Amino acid sequence: MHRRAERFGVATIRHEMRTHGLDETLVQAHVAALERTELERARAVWQRRFKAPPESPADRARQSRFLLARGFSAETVRRVLGAARDDES
Repeated sequence: MHRRAERFGVATIRHEMRTHGLDETLVQAHVAALERTELERARAVWQRRFKAPPESPADRARQSRFLLARGFSAETVRRVLGAARDDES
């Protein structure tokens, strides 16, 4: 799971763990640990994929959909793209 956690958000990892029939206590413990690093992991995934902040609303939507599809929370996506926009200024 650690390898996949580098590329995916909490929602995806939680779903995969439950799909594999792992004990709910184990799932919750692992998810709690991943939630603490979700923002950093999302930034790393975003930087590897896009390398530049969104230049238009369409770019922003595309980048948002990419991160959301990877299982990152909407709040995390907002923070990643907001920080990217701030870095551009």
